[in-house]
Amino acid sequence: MEKVAEILAEASAEAVEPRFRALASGEVMEKAPGEVVTVADREAERIIARRLRELLPVPVVGEEAVSADPSLARALHSEPAVWLVDPVDGTSNFVAGRPEFAVMASLVRSGRTVAAWIWQPVTGTAYSAELGSGAWRDGRRLVRAPGPASPAEWRGSVKSRFLDPAEHHRLSTNARAFGTVTPGLRSAGMEYPLIAGGEQEFILYWRTLPWDHAPGSLLVTECGGVSARLDGSPYRPEAPGCEDGLLVAGDQATWDRTREILLGLTA
Repeated sequence: MEKVAEILAEASAEAVEPRFRALASGEVMEKAPGEVVTVADREAERIIARRLRELLPVPVVGEEAVSADPSLARALHSEPAVWLVDPVDGTSNFVAGRPEFAVMASLVRSGRTVAAWIWQPVTGTAYSAELGSGAWRDGRRLVRAPGPASPAEWRGSVKSRFLDPAEHHRLSTNARAFGTVTPGLRSAGMEYPLIAGGEQEFILYWRTLPWDHAPGSLLVTECGGVSARLDGSPYRPEAPGCEDGLLVAGDQATWDRTREILLGLTA
């Protein structure tokens, strides 16, 4: 567990942090409409992938590698174990000079996330989780305190970027029942720790790329929270395009009530 945390921090120090608010002309490219990638993403992923394979020689499914060759994501279903890597989670924030970005990795065995790591370079905060063993922030076990009892006091995020207009309107209207609802931080590596740390009660995601959600989902569930599809099935890392819709909450009761309110299932 400690070795992977070191790999992420060292790759960040070498390839990511020196370029924060210092990206040169030509170091930012568009990889898809509305999505950017930087030389920091690509260089950090190469470093992390090489060192993870030295630690455990299984396939590495990295965000940038899959962008270049989508077939690499099949390893999630065809291989008994894979590494997942997101070298700069929150690239748009990184490019804009905003501090909400993270470096993440996770280990998936037989379709289930068994270990996860999140490094937040700007604050120097490290999160990790191991299936069945717990979650940690900077080496200290995370224990989530209970949140407020009333949904009118809950804090949450609804990520609506990939929703169609009708669904966006429905969810936005229903979300008025909560105390505070934001559009999120545009970085899963910054958002999931808010649930684990008790600073927020829920997050609704739509698009669920595996490198974005495997680390944080394990972090939350190892703190007693819930990360599940809208039908209630537990989150499992899926290749891009396989499944969408994911609700994350601090506990099962909060998850159930949030789902009822957002989907309009209350009487």
